Amino acid sequence: MRTLKSFVTNKDSIFAHTKKIGIRMNRNFSLMKQACAVIACSLAFWGCKQTTQPQTSTEHEVMTIAPTNRTLSSSYPATIKGRQDIEIYPQVSGKLTQLCVTEGQRVKKGQTLFIIDQVPYEAALQTAIANVEAAKASLANAKLTYESKQSLYAEKVVSEFDLNTAQNAMLTAQAQLAQMEAQEVNARNNLSYTVVTSPSDGVVGTLPYRVGALVSSAIPQPLTTVSDNSVMYVYFSMTENRLLEMIRQYGSKDRALEQMPSIKLRLSDNSIYAHEGKIETISGVIDQATGSVSLRAAFPNAEGLLHSGGTGSVIIPVQKNNIFVIPQAATYEIQDQRYTFKVVDGKAQATLIKVTQVDGGEEFIVNEGLKQGDVIVAKGAGLLREGTVINTKKSTADQ
Repeated sequence: MRTLKSFVTNKDSIFAHTKKIGIRMNRNFSLMKQACAVIACSLAFWGCKQTTQPQTSTEHEVMTIAPTNRTLSSSYPATIKGRQDIEIYPQVSGKLTQLCVTEGQRVKKGQTLFIIDQVPYEAALQTAIANVEAAKASLANAKLTYESKQSLYAEKVVSEFDLNTAQNAMLTAQAQLAQMEAQEVNARNNLSYTVVTSPSDGVVGTLPYRVGALVSSAIPQPLTTVSDNSVMYVYFSMTENRLLEMIRQYGSKDRALEQMPSIKLRLSDNSIYAHEGKIETISGVIDQATGSVSLRAAFPNAEGLLHSGGTGSVIIPVQKNNIFVIPQAATYEIQDQRYTFKVVDGKAQATLIKVTQVDGGEEFIVNEGLKQGDVIVAKGAGLLREGTVINTKKSTADQ
């Protein structure tokens, strides 16, 4: 009986515990259903909000193609050199005894730059002078002998052979005198070469040799370089196509040099040089390696701001009449082809165009692909796609 009562008691306890677990599970399931319902409502509300939100539209700046006149500019890298960069080498050997200038000093033509030891050359000159005097004395004796032989030959005292021998001796003395005089001239020149002077007006370059240095005409470096920088030459290159275009514009190369406008020079610090220059020469040979031709322009340099060996870029004005000009931002490039977007029926239509690049500019000259009255997207062409709806606003170029 005790065992049966214990079984009944345990059975009731197990049933009560199971009932509690079921109540808890039902309660948790109810909470999960409520959470899912809240999430579903939130997603539905957000989807409805996204669907009903109006799409934003972007206005695109457009411009109408019309002919215009422009003075454009083309920029070309350039190197600057003095009108004359003269390397100074000694003509005689010797030890430097004086440096008469300093680096960067402005000098005049004929001004003394260096003095080489003069003592051996002065001695050589004195020797040459003495040799000339000795040759003169020898010639005088030879003349006396010849004149005496002439008198004796007239009296038939000496033979014709003796007379000719005396004459030849006199001629030899004359030749020796000429030789000694030439040596004297050479000695004087050598002495004068010990004073090294400037061959032109200009500015002194570096001075690699100092007093006491042994110099000669075979030294690896010049004594210095004198740069005539009163007028500076600016060298730059132009493509063959650009040269042909310029010649066609003016009619010939000579007329181009005469009629081309003055050009400007942008220095290495991006400042514009105060004085304008003029193109003076155009090379007649095209470099096959680069396909370009060399040009030279001259710029005044009264203030000495330009220095030989400097760099910069020349800016050449280009006058174009009745042309179509568009911003570079109105174009994009695919596989070396240039495109722009025309606005046709309110949508963007990609259009292939051919343009002329203007170095250093922000615009293109349109050669093919557009006509007067066409409307194009003026900015951001690279961000558009074919068929994009264009909500237009007026370009600043049209205002």
